[in-house]
Amino acid sequence: MSTETVTTVPAPSPASPPTVPCTVVWCTGRPYVLESSPGRSRWMGTDDRGRPEALSSAELQRRGWSYRRAGRARA
Repeated sequence: MSTETVTTVPAPSPASPPTVPCTVVWCTGRPYVLESSPGRSRWMGTDDRGRPEALSSAELQRRGWSYRRAGRARA
């Protein structure tokens, strides 16, 4: 019987999305661009059916985002 204690450290949350208008990021394999208007910013992209989709910065962060497109596995 082992008496070792295992400590689990939570993974750090991803950094907040950028706030510079016209910035492009990738989320769920699709590009999103930051559109800014007075008092309101939103990330615009498309859903899995090609329809326009607006995300808040919080939603983009929850789904996970990156400055680079995820690579595909090669066959």
